[in-house]
Amino acid sequence: MTSLPVQPPPGSPPRTPFDEFPSTRSVLRVVAVVLAVLVVVAIVRLLWQPLSWIVIASFLAVALSGPVNLLHRHMRRGLAVAVVYLSLLLIPIGVAAAILPPLVSQGVDFVNNLPKYSQDLRNEVQKNPKLEKLNKKFGITDQLSKLAANAPSRIGEAATVVRDLGGAIVSSIFAGLTIFVLSIFMVARGRDWIEGLLRLRGGRQADAAAVALERIGNAVGNYIAGAAVQATLAAVTAFIVLTALGVPFAGALAVLVGLFDLLPLVGATIAAVFVGIVTVFNDFPAATIIWAIFAIAYQQFENYVIQPQIQKRAVELEPFIVLVSVLFGAELFGVIGAILAIPFAASVQIAVQEWWRFRSAEDLVVVHEARHEHPPDPPPGEPDAAPA
Repeated sequence: MTSLPVQPPPGSPPRTPFDEFPSTRSVLRVVAVVLAVLVVVAIVRLLWQPLSWIVIASFLAVALSGPVNLLHRHMRRGLAVAVVYLSLLLIPIGVAAAILPPLVSQGVDFVNNLPKYSQDLRNEVQKNPKLEKLNKKFGITDQLSKLAANAPSRIGEAATVVRDLGGAIVSSIFAGLTIFVLSIFMVARGRDWIEGLLRLRGGRQADAAAVALERIGNAVGNYIAGAAVQATLAAVTAFIVLTALGVPFAGALAVLVGLFDLLPLVGATIAAVFVGIVTVFNDFPAATIIWAIFAIAYQQFENYVIQPQIQKRAVELEPFIVLVSVLFGAELFGVIGAILAIPFAASVQIAVQEWWRFRSAEDLVVVHEARHEHPPDPPPGEPDAAPA
C-alpha cells in the first residue's frame, strides 16, 4: 500500500525543488560541528602526553585519597597528604635498593661463568648419543662456546647501551615526578573542585553526577587497594618458598614477583617463568619442580579466591572487557596503562549505569507529568544494586 503525498495547506506558497534541500543554517551548523571535532582531535593529538599524565595522576589521586582520608581523622589534611606521598616515594627507592645491587652482581657473575656453563653443557651433550649427533650436525655447542668466550668483553658495550639510555631514563623520571605532583594537587583540592562544578549545575543532574563520582571513587580505590594487597601476598609467599629452597637473592626475586603481579592476566606468569629460570642455575631439577608446582597452585588460588574478592569490592567486569581494556591500556600508556585499564573500564561501566538510571528516571518523570500524575518514589536500595 503506497502512501499519498502530503498536500500543502490551502493558501501556502507553492513548493519549489529547493525546498527539498536543508537550510543554510543547518548546513552551517553541521560544518561548525565537524570543524569543532577536528580542532578537538588536533588539540588532543598535540597534548597527548600531558593529557595521559593527567589521566594517570587522576587514578593515583583516587587510589591514595582513601589513606589520606583515614589519616585526616587524626591529623591535618596537609600533613596526611605529606605522610602518604612520602611513603609512596620511598617505595620505588626501597625496591631499587633491594633489586639493583644483587641483579648487577649476579649478572656479572653469570657472564663470567658462561664459559664454565658452556663446558658443562658440552659434557652433558657428549654423554647422550642423540644429542651428540644433533650437535655435530648443527654445531650448537661450538656456537655457545664462542658466545661465552666473547661475553665478558661485551660488558663494556652493555655499559655504553645503558649510558645511551640515560635520556630516556631522565624523561621517565621527569614524567613520574610530574604525575606525582599533579596527583598531590588533585588529592588536596580535588573534592573542592568537584563540589564547585556540581554546584554550578545543580538539580537532579548534579545529584546523579555526585552519585556516579562517589561510586567511581569507591570502585577505583577498592580495586587498587586490593591489587596492592594481592601483590604483597604474592611477594611474601614467593619469598618464603624461595628462602626454603635456598635460592639466592630471594628478597629481590620476591619484589619482582610482587611488581609483575600488578600486571593483569600475564604478570604472575611472567614472574613465575623468570624465577623458574633462576632456579635452574641453583638446584636443578628439584628446586625448579617445586617452584613450578607452587607457582601453578598459587596462581589458581589467586585467580579463584583473591581476585574475585577484589572484583566484588570494585565492580564486576566481563573477562572479554578485561582483556580488551588491558590491551588498549598497554598500547596507549604502556605498563601503567595495563595496570590502570581495569579500574578505568570499571569507571566507564559505572558511568554508563548511572547515566542509564538517570535517563530512565527522567523519562518516567516526563510520562507522569504528561498524565498530570505525581511520579512514584524510587525503590530503596544502594546505587551499587543497579544491573551491570
